[in-house]
Amino acid sequence: MILRVKAVLKGLQGRQESVSSNIKAGNIFIDLDRSIVKVDGKVLKLTVTEFKILTELAKNRGRVLSRDDLLDRVWGSDIYVTDRTIDTHIRRLREKLGRSAKYIETVRGFGYRFLEDDEN
Repeated sequence: MILRVKAVLKGLQGRQESVSSNIKAGNIFIDLDRSIVKVDGKVLKLTVTEFKILTELAKNRGRVLSRDDLLDRVWGSDIYVTDRTIDTHIRRLREKLGRSAKYIETVRGFGYRFLEDDEN
């Protein structure tokens, strides 16, 4: 578990200059410094990959990210992963988010978007 957290932090270090250490959307709270996600104050148990996907979507709120965008941002360009892998992780992430899954919108034929608070 400690190695997972270190890997997430290492991946986020280069991008944190322009990003607040916390992201809040509705009842979802993401603490980037501690790699914690809370929904309604309850800590969710996410995998490193789920955390990275949620973070990328939330940081780009309102903007559609293609599956390829997410693959590059989460896995990097060095590793071959099919674009449908993203769909599987999104499905699992939505299950864990429960009613807050409404913030992740599927844009058919393109990818995913994290909705603005007022779009729900």
